[in-house]
Amino acid sequence: MTYRFYCLTSVIALTAGIAQADTFNRIASFPTHLNIGAGDQAVETSAEIIAATADGMTLVYTDSPLGAIGRIDITDPANPAPLGNIDMNGEPTSVGIVGNVAFVGVNTSESYTAPSGRLAAVDIATGAELASCELPGQPDSIAVAKDGSFVAVAIENERDEDLGDGRTGQLPAGALTLVQIADGVADCDTLINVAMTDLAAISPEDPEPEFVDINAAGDVIVSMQENNHMVVVGRDGAIKNHFSAGTVDLDGIDATDERAALLFTESQSGLPREPDAVKWIDDTHFATANEGDMDGGTRGWTIFNADGTVVYDAGTSFEYAIIQAGHYPDKRSDSKGVEPESIETATFGETPMVFVGAERASMVGVYDVSDLSAPVLTQLLPSGIGPEGYVAIPSRNLLVSANEVDLIADGGVRSHVMIFEYSDADATYPMITSAGADSLIGWGALSGLAAVDDSTLVAINDSFYSYQPTIFTVDVSVTPAQIIAATPVTRAGYPAQLMDMEGIAVDGQGGYWVASEGRIDRNVPHAIYHVDADGAIDQEIGLPNALLGVQKRFGFEGITLVGDTLWVAVQREWEDDAAGLAKLVAYNLETGEWGAVHYPLETPATGWIGLSEIVAQGDYVYLIERDNQIGANAVVKQITRVSLDQMVPAPLGGDLPVVRKEIVRDLIPDLTSTGGYVLDKVEGLTFTPNGTAYVVTDNDGVDDHSGETMFWAIDGLDN
Repeated sequence: MTYRFYCLTSVIALTAGIAQADTFNRIASFPTHLNIGAGDQAVETSAEIIAATADGMTLVYTDSPLGAIGRIDITDPANPAPLGNIDMNGEPTSVGIVGNVAFVGVNTSESYTAPSGRLAAVDIATGAELASCELPGQPDSIAVAKDGSFVAVAIENERDEDLGDGRTGQLPAGALTLVQIADGVADCDTLINVAMTDLAAISPEDPEPEFVDINAAGDVIVSMQENNHMVVVGRDGAIKNHFSAGTVDLDGIDATDERAALLFTESQSGLPREPDAVKWIDDTHFATANEGDMDGGTRGWTIFNADGTVVYDAGTSFEYAIIQAGHYPDKRSDSKGVEPESIETATFGETPMVFVGAERASMVGVYDVSDLSAPVLTQLLPSGIGPEGYVAIPSRNLLVSANEVDLIADGGVRSHVMIFEYSDADATYPMITSAGADSLIGWGALSGLAAVDDSTLVAINDSFYSYQPTIFTVDVSVTPAQIIAATPVTRAGYPAQLMDMEGIAVDGQGGYWVASEGRIDRNVPHAIYHVDADGAIDQEIGLPNALLGVQKRFGFEGITLVGDTLWVAVQREWEDDAAGLAKLVAYNLETGEWGAVHYPLETPATGWIGLSEIVAQGDYVYLIERDNQIGANAVVKQITRVSLDQMVPAPLGGDLPVVRKEIVRDLIPDLTSTGGYVLDKVEGLTFTPNGTAYVVTDNDGVDDHSGETMFWAIDGLDN
């Protein structure tokens, strides 16, 4: 079973200018630390595997760092409320629900060589443990039968990746455990252990069952990720079928890590699918998320018939759609790309659907699988960082994602559970995409905007892609906005390095002025560049001594042209600036003279506050002023303006006049308008000639970031 996939255009149905109805949109995000209640919330929490009660009113998720299961009241799904955590006296790895009882796999292993665990039955309302069955090893995934009659547990007994080059062949072997449910709780006396040895061609002595699911007929499908094998087991424990998950050849991928560029020109052949999550679509077909582990990961997903035949394989199409949405995680290129890990299946209305979660891209692909041989990708949904588990609740038109990454230790965003509603509405995401381009365009880390005309903008990427600085042409006459071209920025015919593009302005003659933020600790200068229409740098303006002597790390963040003068916003205070005052630096193109004024920053409650953009419009310059906080800690994300009559530069090195600013837009309501948390970096602002303002956020190249890019228009801002 080997399939080859070439560079294909995306099959996503979100074509430019076509409104979508019957779509999913995110309506709420719940940070899991809220379930701690009155305790110390500055500790790591995580939402991993998630399930819902039969009435769809309560969610239960596993929280491995806390050793607990968390509960959320979604009676009002747009306003989820914490119901608290239940201590599991071990590491919860998976959860399923029958009635009001949660069945939880709990890992209690002392070591890799002495694995152990238990299956706990917990009253969801009271937290009381109703039963506990000792398991023959370390549980990874569990599933409950649709009729509530039994539970299947994948006993992985995972390997120690620091031994034997991280390969399989480390005993004890994993297995499958089946436990009957009686009177609503697990009947431990009925436990059946199903051996999985001597089935796979890869490490047959060391099966590592990863994920399980049960269809309406009571058949259990088991993925053995490291063994690249699938097993179908009857409810009586008899093995009905087993087969290799097969291999795939991929062309047109980025398979090189850490080169700070999106280049989809490589190939890999004979890649084992190595499926992680698996879910039945119906009684004879199931879908796998091909994350990969030891040798594989095919960046996509597959539909299998229970007899082992492949009905459909996504090849590169799923990853390509994610690339076009700006969510490609470049630092994972040499590993598994977008890393599909999770699968959920459900029928909404009359449409059977498969939901595919890309762990490293933090996206959910929504597929219409009415035709199993030709699924249609109808949507891509933004998730929190590291979507690990999903639960669909068709009776309430809801989809829920559990996102495991919590960056509290680094001052970043918390783990979230996100809720999406299926309704007769237009899709709100993605807001900008390259799906309309003639060729595949990868993009991310957008850091500046400028308007060419009423329907065309240009955007730039920052130093995250330091070997691929690019000017993107954006068509804003369609929804979502379309990146239709990518112009490399070059120096002497090669990609321009040692620059960090943070601001761009049109020069009125087909070219651009670009502000580059330096890294003086890396010998990267703060500078202004002129770039021609073809992307070639033809002029560099370095800093004068009066600025070189006081420069600091956080430098040029925006640029605009007023008459013959370029104005550049310096993000934060430099050595000669008083606290709370940042420079707006002027350079006269005719005389070569430098000058500046001071801009008064807000006082930060936490972290720092600085400038991210400057753009002239009418009688004002408009600026983005923001703190460096994310999520609930964000306070200042705003657009301000200063009248041009105050923008009279004084000579450098002396006292600078302090301009008066006017706050014209609090951006936090905009940043929460799609049900997500407040993103950190609002980076770009521009005005079209007709006065429409556009704003964009920087997604940090999908590195410790959800990858979400918000791009939206504001009318009347310049009134």
